[in-house]
Amino acid sequence: MKRTRNRGLPRYAGSGLLHGLLIPLTIIEVAAIIAQAFFLARAVTFLFKGTPIAEIWSDVGFFFLAFILRYMITHVQTMLAERFAAKTARMLRNELMRAYFGSHLFFIQQKGVGHLVTLTMDGVDQVKTYAEIISIRMIKTFIVPAVIGVYIFTLDVASAVILVVAVPILIMFMILLGKAAKAMADKQYETYKRLSNHFIDSLKGLETLVFLGRSKKHAEKINQVNTDYRTATMRTLKVAFLSSFALDFFGSLSIAFVAVGLGLRLIEGSVDLLPALTILILAPEYFAPIKQVGKDYHATLDGQVAMAEIDGLIADQGQNKNDLHQHTPLAELSEASSRLNATLAFDDVTVELNGNHLLNHMSFEMQKGWIGIIGPSGSGKSSLISVLAGRLQPTSGTIRIGDDERAALDFPEWFDQIAYIPQQPYIFPVSLADNIRFYAPDATDEQIEGIVGQIGLADFVKTLPNGIHEHIGEGGRMLSGGQEQRVAIARALLSDKPIILLDEPTAHLDVETEYEIKQVMRDVFAHKHVILATHRLHWMNEMDDIYMLDAGQIVDHGTHQALIEKQGAYYEFIHWKGGRKL
Repeated sequence: MKRTRNRGLPRYAGSGLLHGLLIPLTIIEVAAIIAQAFFLARAVTFLFKGTPIAEIWSDVGFFFLAFILRYMITHVQTMLAERFAAKTARMLRNELMRAYFGSHLFFIQQKGVGHLVTLTMDGVDQVKTYAEIISIRMIKTFIVPAVIGVYIFTLDVASAVILVVAVPILIMFMILLGKAAKAMADKQYETYKRLSNHFIDSLKGLETLVFLGRSKKHAEKINQVNTDYRTATMRTLKVAFLSSFALDFFGSLSIAFVAVGLGLRLIEGSVDLLPALTILILAPEYFAPIKQVGKDYHATLDGQVAMAEIDGLIADQGQNKNDLHQHTPLAELSEASSRLNATLAFDDVTVELNGNHLLNHMSFEMQKGWIGIIGPSGSGKSSLISVLAGRLQPTSGTIRIGDDERAALDFPEWFDQIAYIPQQPYIFPVSLADNIRFYAPDATDEQIEGIVGQIGLADFVKTLPNGIHEHIGEGGRMLSGGQEQRVAIARALLSDKPIILLDEPTAHLDVETEYEIKQVMRDVFAHKHVILATHRLHWMNEMDDIYMLDAGQIVDHGTHQALIEKQGAYYEFIHWKGGRKL
């Protein structure tokens, strides 16, 4: 769904107080501007009439006092806006991080990792700039011209009419050119998102590209995306410069009309020099906030787009959280449920993403033990594991744990029961021990060493200079695929959580390593409730129960032997895979 652009004053925590302070400060500022113009015009008028300089020092003094007061207030306004913008930026980054970590994998894939990183870094900075600028400019645009216009009206009606009539013309050009700039800025932002996603994806696959000899060819694609972004930026800047020229031109033209009118009436003697000079000094101040908003509009276009997207993303995640907890009150899982004496059941669960049904009206009751989830690619295996891991929220249906009924498995008590091992576990750039402590940060070194022995990493640890405290991952000792999987198994084992979720845990391993990992899992998770999604058929003999998925639905269910004898979808799938004997 396309986001609408956020306009107007930012509405975040503290914005009401900020605007409440800026309004009276702006009123005082415009009073200082008028006083500054009046005393300057008065001093010049007296000098023109031949008054000695000694007699106008008071006017000069009042002028400088008004000048100092004006810029002191401007400084205070800027300081308040900067503090609000910085606080808002910190809040948005925190909210975005919560939203990202609370999002399911498919959401991140849909948005693109590069775009989400860019939104958190550059996008928040753009919103910060927007909040800092627009909070002051919008208020000044409404108050300063209005107060100055009223004051000029008391001095000379004709000049006031010229200034008031000029405003709609300026606004009309701001709208016309603003729409063109908006369209180009939106296109530029889309190109920027594509560039950021493309760059991150390129970094991820850099080794593979070099290995396959495609790095130079891929560099040409990166250069093309970069050229598209540069071209879009230049088009946007052209419109921005044109808009600024139009605003300056019509503003200067209006001031010229006022000046000519006042000059002619001064010659005729129908207006005095003091009010005429005061009006001429105030006329540029009248248009200054309007022209500045026009210039700032282009400077903050990216901030408007980023603010709309950030607000929408946070709102979507917040709504999802509300939907989850409105279904049933959050209750503590009973001890029986936590040890899985209760049944885990899906009742008509559907997961839909972008019009595609990842899971389609799925219903089952899953008992404890080793459960196999099998099916062709795209059948919904990973989606089911993601729902069980609380990373993917159902569109409809309910999930029951014993008598506890929920819309999704996204709550702390459930997370306390599960350990999740994905296809490619992430290795943090810290020590081996700290990696294993992922689920149990208070585990002792003795416990870590015991786990290391259980999962078959003891010989590897002996080769490390610092043992379990050796730095691994990025910037440290690199691990093989099998060693990474053993670390993930160690995390789950150390956590002592009763439910183990495995999503293709051996998909990227060679046959020998896979066999070793399989034996380790069978030993260390023998008394756990293990739910394994895989396309490797040799696992099925180890399963207490098997669910065969196709197109997001359960098409076969039972033990391996019973499904073979039934000769249904599971039997056909085995023969389709090559007729291997298990």
